[in-house]
Amino acid sequence: MRFDVITLFPDMFSAIKDEGVVARGIKKSLLSIHTWQLRDFSDNKYRNVDDKPYGGGAGMVMQVKPIRSCIEKIKQKVPNTQVVYLSPQGRKLTHQLATELSKFESLTLLCGRYEGVDERIIEHDVDMEVSIGDYVISGGELAAMVLIDSVSRQIPAVLGNQDSLNDSFANGLLDYPHYTRPEVIDNQQVPEVLLSGHQANIDQWRAQQVLKNTQLKRQDLASK
Repeated sequence: MRFDVITLFPDMFSAIKDEGVVARGIKKSLLSIHTWQLRDFSDNKYRNVDDKPYGGGAGMVMQVKPIRSCIEKIKQKVPNTQVVYLSPQGRKLTHQLATELSKFESLTLLCGRYEGVDERIIEHDVDMEVSIGDYVISGGELAAMVLIDSVSRQIPAVLGNQDSLNDSFANGLLDYPHYTRPEVIDNQQVPEVLLSGHQANIDQWRAQQVLKNTQLKRQDLASK
């Protein structure tokens, strides 16, 4: 899967391109991330890409022309890419949405800054707005990295021997508890069933813990 990221801070994405699950996916040629410096598409010598908002108000608004020019450049390479604007006003990123997005061959992620982008970009150039939660952060870069990671986990073979099918939210519920060595630490004991070697009993215990965990921590999910 190909990710194209439109941003004022492309160096931020070294964190996800060079480390962790996404980096391994890139090394396996299952993923690729291409960053585009929006200032390269500015039409003035100062490389400005924003201006004051019509009607007054605080902050600056990112302009149409550089964003549209960048999107057009990307579409010359990947005509069928889906343009996603990271926005607190968008559809909330969930496991289900991450799975849906993983079916596309290419996503173009537009990272806003300041007061956001000119509304005409959203109306005419963006296919989907996506939010990572009901709060505001300083720009779309961190949100884009969250989206890239969550979507990449749903692409077959990216996780290698690991399996995302039992992740929290994969079946609408939370995951079961996990334990590792030692068996006892500070008088805390690993549940005996996990040491029994009886897989059917272990599976039954895990299924029970999924329901218990969800009921305890996320009653909104348990009630569905």
